[in-house]
Amino acid sequence: MSRRAKSKMRVSRTVAVLAVSASLLVAGCSSESKSDDLPTIPAAVAAQSPATSTPPAGSVQQLGVSVAAMVNDTSTGVLAVLTGDGTVLLVDSTGPPRAVDVAGALNIAAGKPGEVLVTVDNAVIRVNAKTGATTTVAVDGKPQTVARLGDDRLAVGFADGKTSILDPNTGSTQSITGLVSVDALAVTGDSLSALDRRQTSLTDLDLDDRQTGLALRAGDGATNLATDHFGRILVTDTTGGELLVFTSAPLVLRQRYPVGSSPYAVTYDDRAEIAWVTLTGSNEVVGYELSTGIPVEVKRYPTVRQPNSVAVDQSTGTLFVGSATGDGLQRIGGG
Repeated sequence: MSRRAKSKMRVSRTVAVLAVSASLLVAGCSSESKSDDLPTIPAAVAAQSPATSTPPAGSVQQLGVSVAAMVNDTSTGVLAVLTGDGTVLLVDSTGPPRAVDVAGALNIAAGKPGEVLVTVDNAVIRVNAKTGATTTVAVDGKPQTVARLGDDRLAVGFADGKTSILDPNTGSTQSITGLVSVDALAVTGDSLSALDRRQTSLTDLDLDDRQTGLALRAGDGATNLATDHFGRILVTDTTGGELLVFTSAPLVLRQRYPVGSSPYAVTYDDRAEIAWVTLTGSNEVVGYELSTGIPVEVKRYPTVRQPNSVAVDQSTGTLFVGSATGDGLQRIGGG
């Protein structure tokens, strides 16, 4: 065989190998791939906070329980608090906290105006924020997170990487698989995105084709997200100590910025245009403006110990910080 023929054979073999490699990459990205085969990391968690050395800003209301999560319903001014023992409290300015008749709550989220969504085993509970009345929407499994879509359907995320799209009016259910774990959901316009803590990734979910879309790495250990009225998705990279700012449709990482020790909870004040991030490593909450293309710190407050949750009243600007060690519910500012 001539030297030229051998050279052609080597080139042909190289092209064949590259073609096979490309086909394997495509197959690995398809919706048929099993989440069990995906590379994962242990899910990031909040740092254990030190004892507070500075009095918390604003005022602190003692609830007698730890706070696991919070959501504020602007239309009623009611703050829904998920406690560490799985109960839900409705807190407003008219009286003491009121317990909702829901046992074993797993998570909470905003619903339509005047409503809070509560996940429990095999159900999503729709809670009237003013009266505490409940309506049950059955689901199959133990939901980790829930979000309301613009057409009143519910997106429900599970620990096995499945997202179910439920229509409470018709009872129909559709599912999207392909992630390892669905830990938080973001609705921005007509788009739905899912945060996967074990892959530390943010992924578009295609509701029409019922499959995962574009996915981006979200730092070294992402934990929580929030959205704003611009359609941005704010993600805390707890392990990497950064705030990440994405836009969807298409999914793009727009900003990333170091914010301090163990950023964890995040929310956005649409009125003041401030992104609030809690730092569990230092018992602080920090406010950032994002308009310049890079986060700019504008406010910083000492908090209650272990500030694992944060919420804002969009009508007054009141900032709420919840202590996961039972040190109370903190209120800062507002009108």
